[in-house]
Amino acid sequence: MNKILKVVLTIVLLVLSQQFVKAQVGPTHFLQQVGVMDSLYSDILSESRKLYVQMPSGFDPSGNQKYPVAFILDGEIFLPTVNDVQNYYGGGFAPEMVLVGIANNTNRTRDLTTSVIREKYGMPFNEENGQAENFRKFISEELIPFIEEKYPVTGYRTLIGHSYGGLFAISTLVHQPDLFANYLAIDPSLDWDGQKLLHEAAAIMASQPYAGKALFMSLSGQLHLQNSAITIDNVMQDTTDYTLFPRSNVAFANLLREHADNGLSFGWKFYPRDLHGTIPFPSIMDGLISLFEWYQMENTDKVNSFDTPASELKTIIRYREKKLKQHFGYAEPPYPEEILNMLGHMNTEMEQLEKAKMYFELAMEYYPESANAYDAMADYYEAQNDLPNAIRFVRKAAELSDDEYYQSRIEELKNR
Repeated sequence: MNKILKVVLTIVLLVLSQQFVKAQVGPTHFLQQVGVMDSLYSDILSESRKLYVQMPSGFDPSGNQKYPVAFILDGEIFLPTVNDVQNYYGGGFAPEMVLVGIANNTNRTRDLTTSVIREKYGMPFNEENGQAENFRKFISEELIPFIEEKYPVTGYRTLIGHSYGGLFAISTLVHQPDLFANYLAIDPSLDWDGQKLLHEAAAIMASQPYAGKALFMSLSGQLHLQNSAITIDNVMQDTTDYTLFPRSNVAFANLLREHADNGLSFGWKFYPRDLHGTIPFPSIMDGLISLFEWYQMENTDKVNSFDTPASELKTIIRYREKKLKQHFGYAEPPYPEEILNMLGHMNTEMEQLEKAKMYFELAMEYYPESANAYDAMADYYEAQNDLPNAIRFVRKAAELSDDEYYQSRIEELKNR
């Protein structure tokens, strides 16, 4: 195997294995332990609400990095699934996020349904319901400020909900869209109260701008409990109560397609082999990938090619920098520091010095508080036998870190 092929394969393997390396931790009594429990007393709800918070696998408590945040309704059930998806897709297909699972195991129907009903499908409905607006007030006025004060999160937020939680998510998109950037509504109960939310949305979605907002919505495959002849192709022709749930979902999707010029980024998927209880797993995976499609790295073939000029590579990186800022609303490094330094070292080894120096300079630019970024630039100069500059950058690293390694390296370089 020639040297170039070895280097290319090393780059690919390092990039692909990053998420697994980050996930490795020390010995524990559990194979998997997800979500640290927290709680918040709500004056609005007059009760304490349990929360489950999961930090990104790459989180460094000593650092100052902040992350986007995802709020997960029925978090006691779905946070582990969202975390699994993040562990596989975070960093490449979606940004690393702080995950906040909101417990809804008590007063679920009360908090997540959007209007008060006394009857459902011809039967009395006595469970307390219809307080979604109040629950949304709790999230906006108490929960979000609590999370933003206590955890390293930015103002870029995603909301994930299933069934009644999906109804709540779409209600929030319709009535308070700026509360979240992304909405993932899994098999939402849009049949609630005779499709009341669907009718409200018909007027609002036509006139309200949704630029910068995104929705992914899913529909499970059990379209009619008693008639297998009902399919996704003919369900809208059925008029029975048995198909009101899927018809409401399809009707809302059609409504959004009719008003595609309102700026909302919309994805919809039908899962013919899934039931209402199984659809969350694939929906969370597909939904996060869809909502963050813009986040995925572009031109990776050119980045991996040693024939791509440094000027073109820098244009690709600057484009990504601009794109991330446009979507997040704040500056975010286009690549992780490890990747920039790795590419710098690879190009140094291949004697493509212009590109190597460019990657190291970008690492210092995007991560100015990282001692490792300056130490990596010192590696570059040491490889060129430019010891004064190598010492200069190690000294900068030593100013940022009290790690004795940097002082030792300075002395080693001086003695050469």
